[in-house]
Amino acid sequence: MKVIGFNGSPHKKGNTFLAIRQVFGQLEAQGIETEMISIGSEEVRPCDGCGECKETRDGFCIIDDDDVNIYMKKAYDADGMVIGTPVYFGSVTPKVKALVDRMGYCSRAGGYLLKRKVCVAVAAVRRQGAVDALNQINNMFMLNQCVLPSSVYWNFGIGRIPGEIKNDVEGMETLKILGENMAWLIKKING
Repeated sequence: MKVIGFNGSPHKKGNTFLAIRQVFGQLEAQGIETEMISIGSEEVRPCDGCGECKETRDGFCIIDDDDVNIYMKKAYDADGMVIGTPVYFGSVTPKVKALVDRMGYCSRAGGYLLKRKVCVAVAAVRRQGAVDALNQINNMFMLNQCVLPSSVYWNFGIGRIPGEIKNDVEGMETLKILGENMAWLIKKING
C-alpha cells in the first residue's frame, strides 16, 4: 500500500511539508509506504482547456513539457493521495490549482482513474482562508469519486514562518488523527 503526497509550497521543508509529514507519520506507523513530491518549485503548467484529454481518454495530458503526467501516473498507481497547500490570499497556490485542474480533468476523461483512492487535502495558513483552499482540492477529489476520510476539525495548521505550524497543538493533533483515519480506511479498502 502506498500514498503519494504533493507539497504545493515553494518552501520544500516549510509548514505545508510539516502538515503532510504529520499525516505521513501515521501512515508509515501502519506500514503504508509514502512518497512526497514538492511541486512548489517545479514547472507546473496550467490547464489550457484544450479538451484533448477527452479525445485521448488515456488519463494523461497533452501538455508534456512538465512533470504533471509523471505525477498523475504516481497518483493512479497509489492507494491514496495527499495534496497540501499553503494558503495564498484565501486560495491554493497556482501550482496546486494547475495540478488539481489537469489531474481532475485527465482522471475523469480516462475513466475515473482516481476512483476509490483515499485522498486528503491539507493546508498551512497564517490566519484565514484554509477552508476555501481545502474545498478547492476536495472538489477535485469528490468529482473523481475519491474516498475522503475526516478528522475532528478541518485539515489545516496555523503557521506563517517555516516550522511555526508545530506550535499549533490543535492543528497538529487534527492532522495526526487525519493520518490515523486515512491509514484505517486504506487498510479496510485494501483488505
